[in-house]
Amino acid sequence: MNTREQLLALNDELRRLKSEGRRTVSISESSLDELRAVLADAPEIAEEPAARTAVRENEEITTFVPTSVAAPAAKPAAVKTKPALSPRADIALPQGDKATQWQALRELVLNDPVCRERVYKGKQVVFGVGNLDASIMFVGEAPGADEEDLGEPFVGRAGQLLNRMIKAMGLDRSQVYIGNILNWRPELGVRNADGSQTGNRPPTAEEMVYCLPFIRAQIAIVRPKVLVALGKTAVDGLLGAERFKSMGAARGSWHDYADTPLRATYHPSYLLRQEGLVSASAKKIKRDAWEDLLAVMERAELPISDKQRNYFL
Repeated sequence: MNTREQLLALNDELRRLKSEGRRTVSISESSLDELRAVLADAPEIAEEPAARTAVRENEEITTFVPTSVAAPAAKPAAVKTKPALSPRADIALPQGDKATQWQALRELVLNDPVCRERVYKGKQVVFGVGNLDASIMFVGEAPGADEEDLGEPFVGRAGQLLNRMIKAMGLDRSQVYIGNILNWRPELGVRNADGSQTGNRPPTAEEMVYCLPFIRAQIAIVRPKVLVALGKTAVDGLLGAERFKSMGAARGSWHDYADTPLRATYHPSYLLRQEGLVSASAKKIKRDAWEDLLAVMERAELPISDKQRNYFL
């Protein structure tokens, strides 16, 4: 793993801890020395203001996003400050069948001036996809790099893992519906010269409140038997940020969203960070996620084989 990948991995872990309610982290002096050594080996990263905010002993957790070790060919493009968002009213769906309502909603979202204003030049607003008669609907956080390029949720590495999880349930991606709480990729304040963005951040409460009517309308159209909230941001958006302090507190039991059973489980990107780890904690996290999906299958009245029950053990 190179220096840039190490810093990105650390950034992801700090973001996860912060999303679960952690505000402090204990770190030994020897670990700090190792981090200083990494930055010393890559002075171009150490000079970045964000990198200098890494982690200090017993201080508030601060996420950071290092830039590429290689110097950009041109100066990164600053992202213009956007005006404050006002909450959006719930959407009145037009008369018609599901396909008619979904198409009208899709056009509304893709052409929404606030969404378009917050999409970086050359990137796309992202709207949900899938079977409008799906029994199971997955709701994630926000688009990432691949999603803003293609305009579809969960098409990057996390999406590939989600596809494998869906397949393990005995289904295909085309048989479920997949959406996000947010319809644009949250900006970090700067873009690289080629328009790419290094790293991601969770949506703010203000951003989520604006986009929530869009995902609510999609749920109203699909009317799934079961909702699956992927990650803490999806839980906060659908059930309220004050309900659960951590993902661990939200998962493992059933909740209710507008009379629809909802199960919370770990976001695929978090599960990806467990790959290659052999600790008991990593194994338990993967098994817990599968237990959540088994519960979803049971509630959606899908057949469950012995092989599926023993999966991920």
